[in-house]
Amino acid sequence: MGPFLQKFFPSVYEKQREDASGSDNNQYCQFDNHMLTLFTSSLYLAALVAALLASTMTRVFGRRISMLIGGTTFLAGALLNLSAQNLLMLILGRIFLGFGVGFANQSVPLYLSEMAPPKRRGMLNVTFQQMITIGILVANLINYFTAQIKGGFGWRISLGLAVVPAAIITIGSILLPDTPNSLVERGKEEEAKAMLRRIRGVPNVDEEFDDLVAASRESKAVQHPWRNMLDRRYRPQLVMGFLLPLFQQLTGINVVMFYAPELFKIVGFSGNASLMSAVITGTVNVVATFVSVGTVDRYGRRFWLLQGGLQMLASQIAVGTMIASQFGTTGTGSFPRAQAIALVGCICVYVSGFAWSWGRWDGWCPARSTLWRSDRQGRASRWR
Repeated sequence: MGPFLQKFFPSVYEKQREDASGSDNNQYCQFDNHMLTLFTSSLYLAALVAALLASTMTRVFGRRISMLIGGTTFLAGALLNLSAQNLLMLILGRIFLGFGVGFANQSVPLYLSEMAPPKRRGMLNVTFQQMITIGILVANLINYFTAQIKGGFGWRISLGLAVVPAAIITIGSILLPDTPNSLVERGKEEEAKAMLRRIRGVPNVDEEFDDLVAASRESKAVQHPWRNMLDRRYRPQLVMGFLLPLFQQLTGINVVMFYAPELFKIVGFSGNASLMSAVITGTVNVVATFVSVGTVDRYGRRFWLLQGGLQMLASQIAVGTMIASQFGTTGTGSFPRAQAIALVGCICVYVSGFAWSWGRWDGWCPARSTLWRSDRQGRASRWR
């Protein structure tokens, strides 16, 4: 939003004004500002550090405490951004938001998996992904409507409304109980059994409880787990576990979702129109995710990963070709209205390809829906 840029990034704001007045500035460098880049990327850097810490915190202190830390740090970040008077407060708030994201992404899916009945685990994990896409769409809508507020303070409302989900997860983590799996891991087996009876609604939970205890004991019996990952027998799982999330990020989806309004503004849309275009891509993201939920079991995960990858590749080539044809290597020029609309269409094709394929890989990953079951002979539990 203009008032936001004018207050915190005046050089970027002035460059935009020059471009709007017909200047031949390099469009590729319109947002070439290190502090603006730091503002955006600081969330990811903080989330990376937080995820490493959250893994240990979630295991040692339980899922509920980890969610509480995520909620409170996210709440602190939202309040800092709401009241920001200078760039330091803004970036510090962004870092707190990143810590909240790191802790929540670590603990919430795990909490859902462990609390859900076995037959509903897969559905709830996919629902977690679905809620993320809906959250992106809601954020885009908030940006669009708060940009219409006169007085130049709409950006404060936009950033400050993050206190709502932060408060929900903070209060929820205080009220919700910890999972039976976590209680067993920490040696509270009687509490775990009582909790299992409560959440399953039946008095006899011996079979599932025995599975949880067996799983915990086998996990604790593993020595040097990080070193064991390098064994030859685990190499396929290690490679897939590393490459899938890596390539998911290298598809460039975060660039599109974060910078879509700026991209649309560069190619000729006004400020409000660029925000509305971001709403359109967010809507496509939500609808396409529903497509994956309804068809993944019919066509399989591999089919959608291949199809989505090819679709994203084709749309990225089209977007790159259109931008290069107008801006070339100098970054000067302008987009005809029809071609700008075609660009939005290609980006929507790209977003839909990601949403029903690579965007869902973590929801399909077996690690997110692991089930411990006893076989008919009562032998040791096995991983399914």
